[in-house]
Amino acid sequence: MTPMQIDSTSAIVTGGASGLGAATAAALAAQGASVYALDLAQSIEQAPAVDGVTYVATDVTDEQQVRDAVTEASGDASAPLRIVVNCAGIGPSARILGKKGTHDLSLYRKIIEVNLVGSFTVLTVAAEAIAQTEPDENGQRGVVINTASIAAFDGQVGQAAYSSSKGGIVGLTLPAARDLAQYGIRVCTIAPGIVETPMLATVSEEFRAGLAAGVPFPQRLAKPEEYAKLALAIVDHDYLNGETIRMDGALRMSPR
Repeated sequence: MTPMQIDSTSAIVTGGASGLGAATAAALAAQGASVYALDLAQSIEQAPAVDGVTYVATDVTDEQQVRDAVTEASGDASAPLRIVVNCAGIGPSARILGKKGTHDLSLYRKIIEVNLVGSFTVLTVAAEAIAQTEPDENGQRGVVINTASIAAFDGQVGQAAYSSSKGGIVGLTLPAARDLAQYGIRVCTIAPGIVETPMLATVSEEFRAGLAAGVPFPQRLAKPEEYAKLALAIVDHDYLNGETIRMDGALRMSPR
């Protein structure tokens, strides 16, 4: 089969103003896609201008905002919506029983709402739009790539909420792929290890070096561009479907 075309198509990338999302948006645009980078307004204000990338202020927990963004991204018949990459997420940590009492239930709900429900909302609304496009000669209409984490498998102390949300993404992958198979839409998930993103920018070089030392090989932190490279490989490889791929240098996280 011919790989799915990226040039002259539209793509949605959530969390597209920084980190994994920004790298993926830039990589897709470099391949000729019209990219719609969804992110919070305050994040977009800090984002660099990138040729081929249109920023759309969107809260992924707001269904109407997601629908409006998908409508914008699927409005050009000459560039059908084919690709969705869900990178939006948050990662606060808290112990189930801590010095200040039990885990804040509102924080737990928020992490689930952003990471899991937000990804599901974008997947669902975008799939509806993709399903209405004309398939290519191989019956392919599109691909959705979600972002989990190795915390879905190796959650550390303080990651109960985050690991729950990312474990949900892993569990969603296969049934979503099966649900959407009839429309020629594939669904895969990337589970990154420790990546050099803005969330790590606030920690010391010494702490980052310690994190890198725990990675078997290559003994360094991953780069956002490597996530983007894997996302493009999934788009290109039409037989990858319903799969979660770890991108972690063989790292298995310790309890703390």
